Order: sequence, then structure tokens, then C-alpha cells
Amino acid sequence: MVDNRKSPRKFDEEFKKSIVKLYESGKTQNALANEYGIALSSIARWVKQYSEVKMDDDTILTTRQIKQLQKRSAQLEEENLILKKAIAIFTPRSTND
Repeated sequence: MVDNRKSPRKFDEEFKKSIVKLYESGKTQNALANEYGIALSSIARWVKQYSEVKMDDDTILTTRQIKQLQKRSAQLEEENLILKKAIAIFTPRSTND
């Protein structure tokens, strides 16, 4: 028995970014999918992954970088809370309190 399913095509990061740039310049995801033979779900995922956000200081971040920063921020907030609790536990209280 022969397996007629197509194996998924692999696209390099530069190609994905160029598709996202085309999308950002006004092409629809449907048009890009038809023109390049790419699944709509792939294009939607790439747009989510590689879209850029320009910050006030002209820094450009991708959605992926923003998510990494959010994750790191949450981790630091948790560590800060733990340290505050540790200080409260280990700081001796005066008898005048």
C-alpha cells in the first residue's frame, strides 16, 4: 500500500518573514495562501509569530520577543514575592511591636 499523503513542506525563517511582510503591506492571508500554496493556518501562525511592534524608542520587537519578556517579567515578579516573604519570615521582630 502506498501512502499518498504529502509530507509537510519546510519553510526557512526568512521566507516566513517575507510572507509576513507581504501581509503587513496589505495582501490578505487568503491571497498569500493561494499565490504561494501555503496553508492558511501556517500564515496565521507566522503572522502571530513574526509581526513586529515598534516601541517609543524605535526599538522593534517581534511577538515572540514580547511573549518571552512577559514570561520573564512574571518569573521575576514571582521571585520578588518569594524574597519579600523570606524577609518577613527571617526579620526579627522587636518586642515593642
